[in-house]
Amino acid sequence: MTSETLWYANRATGAVCLVLFTVVVLLGIAVRLRARVPGLPRFGTMSLHRTLSLSATAFLALHITTALVDSYVNITVVDVVVPFVGDYQPLWLGLGTVSLDLMLAVLVTSLLRERLGHRTWRTVHWLAYAAWPVALVHGIGIGTDTGADWMTWLTVACVAMVVAAFTARLAHAARAARHTPAALLHTADLRTAEGARP
Repeated sequence: MTSETLWYANRATGAVCLVLFTVVVLLGIAVRLRARVPGLPRFGTMSLHRTLSLSATAFLALHITTALVDSYVNITVVDVVVPFVGDYQPLWLGLGTVSLDLMLAVLVTSLLRERLGHRTWRTVHWLAYAAWPVALVHGIGIGTDTGADWMTWLTVACVAMVVAAFTARLAHAARAARHTPAALLHTADLRTAEGARP
């Protein structure tokens, strides 16, 4: 493969990763909200979330491989896993490495979910929410398509969808928090009333 082919492949896989990981985040929020994807049963949303997570990871592996193989820039395996040590744009590349490390933690704990337990898995799974914006900033900072109209609109659309979904998630959590104390108080009142009966 020529360096130009690798460059195009790296750009293409980077854009596909942005779209796929955005959809993965959106589906993760939908699963948490117990929302359904039209045309799918409720468990289908979870299955689609898992399948697209694996697909996104495969494209991420291709994105990293093309960057490593391309001789135009000197990126090593160490640069890929250890943040901010590379010679080539260390800040932007380092942010990509941080995002990769966070995603690997989510992937490994998801594969070991049965052994780790739900609470540990869920705690680590929250890292996915941190990995997405870090990867986004990595792409904006290091991407050669940054500033191109198509990439600008793609980025804006992805950010808008994630912000809207995250806002819905926070609103849902706030409603649940407001209703939980009232429900607990109502249950306690019922129990007290039942205990007071002769």
